[in-house]
Amino acid sequence: MQKIIKSLGIVFGDIGTSPIYTLTIIFIFTKPTEANVIGVLSLIVWTLITLVTVEYAWLATTLSKRGEGGVSVLRELLAPYLKGGRNATFFTLLTYIGISLLIGDGVITPAISILSAVEGTLLIPGLENMSQSTIVVIAAFIAMALFAIQRRGTEKVAFAFGPLMLVWFSALAISGVVSLMHNTSVVFWALNPIYGLQFLSHNGLAGFFILSEVILCATGGEALYADMGHMGRMPIVKAWNIVFVVLVLNYLGQGAYILAHPKAENVLFEMIYSQASYLYIPFLLLSVMATVIASQAMISGMFSVVYQGITTHTMPLLKVDYTSQKMRSQIYIASVNWFLLISVIFIMYLFRASHNLAAAYGLAVTGSMAITGILMSMIFYHRRSYLKFSVAVIITGIDLVYLFSNTFKIPYGGYWSLVIAMLPLSMILIYTNGQKKLYKSMRPLRLDTFLVSYNQIYANLSKIAGTALFFAKDAKEIAPYIVHTMFKNNIIYEDNVIVSIVRTDEPFGLNHQFNESIAPGLRAFEIRCGYLEVIDVEEMLKMAGINEKTIFYGLEEIETSNIVWKIFSVIKKLTPSFIQFYKLPQNKLHGVVTRVEM
Repeated sequence: MQKIIKSLGIVFGDIGTSPIYTLTIIFIFTKPTEANVIGVLSLIVWTLITLVTVEYAWLATTLSKRGEGGVSVLRELLAPYLKGGRNATFFTLLTYIGISLLIGDGVITPAISILSAVEGTLLIPGLENMSQSTIVVIAAFIAMALFAIQRRGTEKVAFAFGPLMLVWFSALAISGVVSLMHNTSVVFWALNPIYGLQFLSHNGLAGFFILSEVILCATGGEALYADMGHMGRMPIVKAWNIVFVVLVLNYLGQGAYILAHPKAENVLFEMIYSQASYLYIPFLLLSVMATVIASQAMISGMFSVVYQGITTHTMPLLKVDYTSQKMRSQIYIASVNWFLLISVIFIMYLFRASHNLAAAYGLAVTGSMAITGILMSMIFYHRRSYLKFSVAVIITGIDLVYLFSNTFKIPYGGYWSLVIAMLPLSMILIYTNGQKKLYKSMRPLRLDTFLVSYNQIYANLSKIAGTALFFAKDAKEIAPYIVHTMFKNNIIYEDNVIVSIVRTDEPFGLNHQFNESIAPGLRAFEIRCGYLEVIDVEEMLKMAGINEKTIFYGLEEIETSNIVWKIFSVIKKLTPSFIQFYKLPQNKLHGVVTRVEM
């Protein structure tokens, strides 16, 4: 039970705060007639069933590696079936797009959530005439406070997230039930999918456009899968069963309220105010806290996604800090934190109101869902799990319908989610292709060729006492900086150890060992770890009995006239080196520069 409550705070913050704005935004674009209200409610209920319950809670969560989920995990699961070639390249690119869309969605989530909660202050007597600029400023200050505390870590306050969200979901359920008591027939009609389909057929293109707002009820659904490694599958699935009932009750309650008050402009807050005005301010404060928790979950998720990108060599080596002595998985990436904050404040300033921001929200979400659906379908097909494959194909088709409906938003602000997503996507593509090009340009030396010269020099030159470490991608291919250090500069130690860090396809797992001695005075030490594993290289060296005197590592000075590789060069210069990323002792480090033409 404790894990279920904890997952309410970690996993369901985003989707749990969607009732604040979803119906309010939908009925800006369509009239609140009885047929429209019931049709929209039907679409919402069945969107939650198909795109969250079936796609994520059932299908996606059955696909994991050591309990971890996410788009990158799906790519890892699919990779063995592709056997390289164009298919592998296509699905790798699809994964990169999925990661980038997730980051684009991550910027808009706190902006729309916090803005919509702060807009609830307009119902407080005396604050009805508060300007939208003031609301934006208040929301921006809340966002700044939230992002400012990230560097201190959230371990001390995270224990309260679950209980607070439990109170939030309880309030949503109670308010929904109270409202439904005035119009119980809404429940029976809205649960019938026929009314949703009738709404679409009667409204034609306008109804198809409304789908792009209906999807707001399912934003955050991907967290069920992405956060699976934190909580485990069963606690998340069980918690979703509760959250699903709560969300349906509240949406149906809001629908009943709209039928009774067709002129309602801020549905959830007005419904709460009409039910218990004396509890309105506490509920408003609770909604702000709920949106902050939702935003916090998104920020932590972004840190995890970027860290996963760093360790799988799809993103540059950004500076990572660990905010918890006990939990090494709690990390803080300053560059990501401030990029998100600047983007969130910019988006708030640009769109000013939550209903305007809805024009940018949904495109990235549906794109990410569609990519998840495609990858899942391929995995189930190759595994010959034909029932799940058939269901996954149908769900992917529904994802694509929602994605196409969201393309209507592109001219009205939806392009901003694509612009934001293009930044990480461009960086990923430039970095990954740049690393491949750089590796080819460096021309590493084969081990057998290297040993011919090494054995002669080691036998004839005077050696420096002590142990020297040389970091390399692979001990079987000798990096140019090692060749320069030993052969051109004649720097040979009594004990030379080539250290390689290999990230495995598994999310976790850690071991380190000496391989067989390569040659007199030359050994290979290999660290193998999962791509989500946070490792202390210095500690592992000590455990292996290595007491190094100096540590050599390679630095590249890139010369190029190609604009893309110039950008790659700038990225390399602005981000920490491989050695700095693993926080090895500064007083022992010696960087060896190699000039490379690209």
